Amino acid sequence: MTEQPITSLTSESGNPKSGQKKHTPRIATVGCGYFSQYHHEAWSRLPVYHVGVCDHQKPRANAFQKEFGVEDAFDNFQEMMRQTQPDLVDIILPPEQHLEHIRLALESGAHVICQKPFTQNIEQARSVTELTKTTDRLVVVHENFRFQPWYRKIKSLIQNGLVGQIYQVQFRLRPGDGQGADAYLARQPYFQKMPRFLIQETGIHFIDVFRYLLGEPHSLFADLYRLNPAIKGEDAGIFSLEFDHRLRAIFDGNRLADHPANNRRLTLGEMHMEGEIGSLLLNGDGELLFRRHGENESSQIEFEFHDNAFGGDCVYELQKHVLTCLKTGTTPENLVSDYLKNLIIQEYIYQSSSQGKRLELPRFT
Repeated sequence: MTEQPITSLTSESGNPKSGQKKHTPRIATVGCGYFSQYHHEAWSRLPVYHVGVCDHQKPRANAFQKEFGVEDAFDNFQEMMRQTQPDLVDIILPPEQHLEHIRLALESGAHVICQKPFTQNIEQARSVTELTKTTDRLVVVHENFRFQPWYRKIKSLIQNGLVGQIYQVQFRLRPGDGQGADAYLARQPYFQKMPRFLIQETGIHFIDVFRYLLGEPHSLFADLYRLNPAIKGEDAGIFSLEFDHRLRAIFDGNRLADHPANNRRLTLGEMHMEGEIGSLLLNGDGELLFRRHGENESSQIEFEFHDNAFGGDCVYELQKHVLTCLKTGTTPENLVSDYLKNLIIQEYIYQSSSQGKRLELPRFT
């Protein structure tokens, strides 16, 4: 897909107010739900001028304005865009509101970061991609798991040949938050009503992580099911992605079971990578342990990360990455045109589970 050239935040074609605050990027946010607290907290630590926060419940917007030092609060998105003229809009809303808010943001001349699950379906996601072809503004999906520090470190270890040729990667998702009639109600109650849950809400992260670490898969198999009758969608199951050289990546998800960790929401589970030279384990505390082939003892791989906010501060790292790319005119990760590949794979996973067979994937470029 051909996209327009990237226009940096410091270019002359940006919004007319972007020169204020010594060229500090003007950002606005819409949505003050549960997870948005991590977005707003991260923006408060980044070199931006937070000109507006919007929510359909004005008291919530007012509370976020006060807590995170935002210039103004709104309950009307178009009015916020008209008054604040931001360079970048962070859309932190449910999927059914994505398409319209993205369109309005692009029409206002702003770049966009948009939360996932991205849009309501793949057709809407494709329509967003078409919108980006008519503008030099960017739409980035807020897919933050690949920015978790352990996956950035694992990527560098793969590139440096630590495990050699990789045979198999498995992630066991075990958050332990899905038991009983009150599952998810305290934090994200809409989870109970999602017709597609495990993969669309959580497994999509690991589709992206596997692609980030391993490249593009060419076939898959999936078996999904529901264990907790209190929810509508699937909450357990597996999918297996096959890559070149018979490399397999397996996602084994069960939201009712847990795993050993001081904070079970830090990694949400454990990853095990097996290769010709040795095996690499990511445990629930974000530690990486390497065991050389033929040996019994493992050694810990040292790397630094901040156990701050959510997932090793991955929200902050994603938002910082986007700002850096827009400042330098370089291409950010997670552009909607690339994120479509995750959504295509997601659709094939649901199809494979319903059909009970392995499916060939389109060849991605």
